[in-house]
Amino acid sequence: MKLVCSPDSSKLPELCGSTLPVLLYHRSEATVCASAGAAIVEELYRARLVPNQRAIDFLSLALSIVTADLAIPRAKSPDGWTRQIDLKISVADPDFWNSQIAALQAMLRFLTTDIWNISFLPDGFRLEALKKEVDYPEETSVALLSGGADSLVGVLDLVASNERPFVISQTVHGDGEKQGQFATSIGGGLRHLQLNHNAKFAGDGDRDQRARSMIFLAYGVLAATTTKSYQDGGTIPLYVCENGFISVNAPLTEARVGSLSTRTTHPIYLSRFQQMLNAAGLRVRIINPYQFKTKGEMFAECRNQGDLKRFAHVSTSCSRFRTFGLEHCGRCVPCLIRRAAFHKWGITDETHYKHADLAKVDDDHANYDDVRSAAMAFATVEKEGVDALIGATLSSEFIADSGPLREVVVRGFAELKSLFESLGIR
Repeated sequence: MKLVCSPDSSKLPELCGSTLPVLLYHRSEATVCASAGAAIVEELYRARLVPNQRAIDFLSLALSIVTADLAIPRAKSPDGWTRQIDLKISVADPDFWNSQIAALQAMLRFLTTDIWNISFLPDGFRLEALKKEVDYPEETSVALLSGGADSLVGVLDLVASNERPFVISQTVHGDGEKQGQFATSIGGGLRHLQLNHNAKFAGDGDRDQRARSMIFLAYGVLAATTTKSYQDGGTIPLYVCENGFISVNAPLTEARVGSLSTRTTHPIYLSRFQQMLNAAGLRVRIINPYQFKTKGEMFAECRNQGDLKRFAHVSTSCSRFRTFGLEHCGRCVPCLIRRAAFHKWGITDETHYKHADLAKVDDDHANYDDVRSAAMAFATVEKEGVDALIGATLSSEFIADSGPLREVVVRGFAELKSLFESLGIR
């Protein structure tokens, strides 16, 4: 399927069976036309923030990618999964971005396993001059704050280290309020910017969102370039805090290969993203301080145990949180890892899980796919070693030494196995 993305409706083609016009940074009045990003511009004006133009181009790219990822259903692909996506995007500097197509397509291929064909057009979005005085945040770092437990630990640790990051969120139903609660409570209150891509399109589309971290990272880059430190020529750390076990996300079974196991913070993906930032001359350095830690280790070693005990059960981990009416299912892989982390931490897990008793042998509990797959993974690791699951997922020029990553996967499986034993799951 082809998408043409532009902030100028006059540059967009008519909707037809194989082409979807996407209006960027404006709300489309035509219900048949997709749109994304209008609320972001409004929020930037409201906050009096002016990002670097190259960062705005990067955001246009991310908005286009996330819209394509959501709008094109995998079920209609020849193999029921891999999509062929033709994407044309208007940017302010098409010559530069067209020189980066090979690296960009390789990064997206790794992230989503789809086949991307991307090209860039002129007349991209430019932020109009502000009528009010521009605000240049004094913060010297940026951190993503999702509402999840890992980003919560990350911000708690940063503040405990006397760092006060500019925290950035993607506002989604069920998480927006807790994001605000975390930001206003930690360290007496942190500067917080909540954005939403508001990608809209006709039809059901696809909800797997394998490319979702593109937009989260683009928000972080955007915010980093608004800071006074960046304006003064500094390089801004962008903290993307997630435990190494879920970042590597080794397939639990041979059936969970490719993008069936998400790669939103995989070290290879983050390295490729950093390569794109460097090529674009954007002085933002992506850091995941926990790439060699399990979630349980993050909980146990957090430098602010008081606030973590206060907020951990409020955080969101479930991959089906909205599907279950803003309730943790208790049985998906992220829920299992969360429950294992509480178990290792030794603190009572006050999270309410819809499917709490995983020792119960039925299709909702011990026989559920992810629970059975995890149990099978333990047996595989014990019999054949962790490389039987990791395979070639850590073989890359971007990973100089895969040893520490392999070790965090081993410890992550050990945490899960300990949880299963405590729950009586066989």
